[in-house]
Amino acid sequence: MKILFVGDIYGEPGRKIFLDNIEELKAIHKPNLVIVNAENSANNGRGITQKFYKELMQKGVSCVTMGNHVFGQNELTSFIDDSHVVRPINFKQAPGKGYDLIKYNNQTLLVINALGRTFMNANLESPFHEIDKIIKEVRSDYVFVDFHAEATSEKVALGHFLDGRVSAVVGTHTHIQTADERALSKGTLYITDVGMTGPLDGVIGVDKEIVVNRFLYGYSLSNVVAATKNQLNAVLLDLRLKTITRIHLED
Repeated sequence: MKILFVGDIYGEPGRKIFLDNIEELKAIHKPNLVIVNAENSANNGRGITQKFYKELMQKGVSCVTMGNHVFGQNELTSFIDDSHVVRPINFKQAPGKGYDLIKYNNQTLLVINALGRTFMNANLESPFHEIDKIIKEVRSDYVFVDFHAEATSEKVALGHFLDGRVSAVVGTHTHIQTADERALSKGTLYITDVGMTGPLDGVIGVDKEIVVNRFLYGYSLSNVVAATKNQLNAVLLDLRLKTITRIHLED
């Protein structure tokens, strides 16, 4: 099974470069399934709208993973229960579900989304325990984990914890594509961060002047999505051959 996974779609620039390039990416790489992280895809970089969710489905996306801004758009609560949107599994109580089962040619892929706790939200349930519980309870041919976390150490640790028990662990959230894609010692495919799909010359998607001033003076205006050339970051995973390949496109 081949999966094309596209990292954090950010704002209108991310939506545009994704929609402009997804058909060509599918033609070139011929994935069986497409999964995207869209927790930053709304205009303000927080959450997802129903309009964009429908556009993703029309483009053949099988599943949409999220992250810490999952409920950045209140409208998500009106359709998440009947969608292929997967919110983080380690919320104690929240609408929607933390995993999805996708069928393809008589095979099933279990897609799990989880949030890290280090430098994020200590009140979350342990992603280690919650993922461990689900992979023991839910039967599938393959398991794909999108771990939306800040600390690289927490991501690497989860990869090793799940090595040999899931098919792939891919990191999202930090918006910078890492160069450590590999198969771990027991065969699980891994990358610390897939990277962001959106503005290239901002600061993880935000207008650079706003963030630079925040570091200089401790104060700035509210975040504004950067208006620059755009990038698309993704990985292509072959779960049978156990290969993972980084993809990086620019306008």
